[in-house]
Amino acid sequence: MADELKRRLVHASGSGLVALWLLADALDAGLTWTGFRLLMVMLATGALVLEFLRLRIGLDWRLYDVLTREYEQDNPAAYALYLISMAAVVVVFEPDIALPAMLMLALGDPISGAVSDNTLKRVKPPKVLGTMFLVSTLIAIPFLPITAALIAAVGATLADGVTLEVRTYIVDDNLTIPIYAACLAWAALEFAPL
Repeated sequence: MADELKRRLVHASGSGLVALWLLADALDAGLTWTGFRLLMVMLATGALVLEFLRLRIGLDWRLYDVLTREYEQDNPAAYALYLISMAAVVVVFEPDIALPAMLMLALGDPISGAVSDNTLKRVKPPKVLGTMFLVSTLIAIPFLPITAALIAAVGATLADGVTLEVRTYIVDDNLTIPIYAACLAWAALEFAPL
């Protein structure tokens, strides 16, 4: 239980990246969106290097024992997928789409996880789906028009609540939550009547 709480706190700490951008922008501190994109790519690259060292070379830090789950021992760890997906939405989308997508992962996922029984099911129970949708909607409203916020929240909820399996590999929702949310927010802004 203590390790699970640590994982959720580390998860939530990703909201600090969004706060960094918002504070720098509000204070006119000189951090451009291009600079923020570069920072996110550097963080994702660092995670990939650490995962290479862990999986191929055998780097074995105690931190990995605490922050990774058993099924991640021979697969890319969730933290790397987390940073890759956040970097992807920052590189592809503008702040009004990328930032709420990042927060849906950083805050929505651990909150929905707190109401989950943590068993692997094809589709999570309605309580978990409802929690993720509500939290994701509340996160998106300050950034997006209401229709786009609701549609982005649907994307995050689907990514969090429906287990995606490719061949025999379970795709971690740390990879899919920001991507689904951002893609659906973009589609809503482009095509839905707002």
